[in-house]
Amino acid sequence: MPVDRLLPTDEAHDLIARTRAFADRELAPRVTGCEADASYPTGLFSALGRAGLSGLPYPVHYGGGGQPYEVYLQVLEELAARWPAVAGALDVHTLACLPTAAHGSATQREQWLPGMLDGALTGGGSRSEPHVGADPSAVTCRAERTRGGHLLQGTQLALVHGGRAHFHTVFARTGSARPDISCFLAPGADEYLYFSAPEPTTALRAIPTTTAYWDGVYLEPERLIGAPGRGLRIAFDLLDAGRLGTAACATGLAQAALDVVGDFAGRGDRHALAEPAGAVDSARAIYLDAARRRDAGISYTRQASVAESAAVEAAVRATAAAVRILGAEADTDEFPVRRYAREAAALRGRIAPVGTGAGAGVGEGTSTAVGTGAAVGTRGAVGTASGTGAGADSGAAPVGSCGPSTLATVGP
Repeated sequence: MPVDRLLPTDEAHDLIARTRAFADRELAPRVTGCEADASYPTGLFSALGRAGLSGLPYPVHYGGGGQPYEVYLQVLEELAARWPAVAGALDVHTLACLPTAAHGSATQREQWLPGMLDGALTGGGSRSEPHVGADPSAVTCRAERTRGGHLLQGTQLALVHGGRAHFHTVFARTGSARPDISCFLAPGADEYLYFSAPEPTTALRAIPTTTAYWDGVYLEPERLIGAPGRGLRIAFDLLDAGRLGTAACATGLAQAALDVVGDFAGRGDRHALAEPAGAVDSARAIYLDAARRRDAGISYTRQASVAESAAVEAAVRATAAAVRILGAEADTDEFPVRRYAREAAALRGRIAPVGTGAGAGVGEGTSTAVGTGAAVGTRGAVGTASGTGAGADSGAAPVGSCGPSTLATVGP
């Protein structure tokens, strides 16, 4: 049964209805096969763009949807109820656009945002690096000044859409002081950018998660977003927003599990569902409160952390309850609740508090590149790593540097 949502406008109600129709038409028929085979859903992100879902919280002037964050997150929740990996990857893309939209110059916004927001270009990201975890102030990736630009060297773990994205938002150290970190719009493919094979996982398998090795990738001056050495504010903004994206995706997954068993459960089982259903309702209320604070320009860091934790735990509870209630039926193809349970466990395993060393990206794509790794030496030092990047939705991407002079050069 669809969630009865309290939305701010009639336009938002129409958007949710269109999102549900899109998810039923485009996501539901493909999710089982793609997740079972770990096969990338080619063409799906272009379809999200055509449906107007790839830039919802950004200005209409640049091709965005002009929606408040509370509406965007509920769209994300509806998508996650059908396919959490795709919803998470869409959130990664949305977050990868945020620095340019919020901190880029007028020229950068005019040049890059239209392609980012209409689905032509797909963004990827991570917030983890070796030995550092999710603390953006502790990054060891470096961007050394050269020829007016920078040479980027470092390693990113758990890079969502790695090898498929057209661009990445990357944070790198540009000075010796701990807070001297800058934000860059980096290419998705380059002759000095290498990717590992996709990480083997038991859930959220359709969207590749890889390790990226930046081995002296040249970043033109136009790729610096915001003031040099002042990237930490952007990084923490992304961290908070990423937690909200995880919360929405986890809530959608939990709701899907409840919906599956709602009609199946007997009277006693329905009573047993009361606790996980309450946890789901609470998680939704918490993330929406945080989103409304964000929309109002009020600090929401604590609320975002609480929302992420509460929603992931609600997903674990709801999927476990669904497996228990369905019993032997949970092992049939008719009910996907065991997949749901694996996805909930994957979400729980990937969340990491700021300042720990345990951090991979939250969910299957809910955080951008806040922290991008230990230096890997000189050009050619990681030449044995596999892959050189591929365009999302369009097959293999050409290898080579990406100049900033035209919109197309944001991506491969």
